[in-house]
Amino acid sequence: MDTERKRISDSRELEFAVFCIENIAAHLGVDAQRVYSALTEKSDILNSYIVPEYEILHTQSKEYIVRDILDVMKERGVEI
Repeated sequence: MDTERKRISDSRELEFAVFCIENIAAHLGVDAQRVYSALTEKSDILNSYIVPEYEILHTQSKEYIVRDILDVMKERGVEI
């Protein structure tokens, strides 16, 4: 379900991106910087999935969001 690449355009999307990174890090027990690197340097998941899907994702539960992004990472072969 890839959409076009989209950069963060406002504070809501920025706060959501930080929320995703911090909660994935907490779930995995790793540093948030490692998660950020995986979503931006090892892949383009932040700008090609999380930001474009903000309108849908931000309405879901924290658990759903974390699981969904981890599934996308797994599909794309991105490891932390």
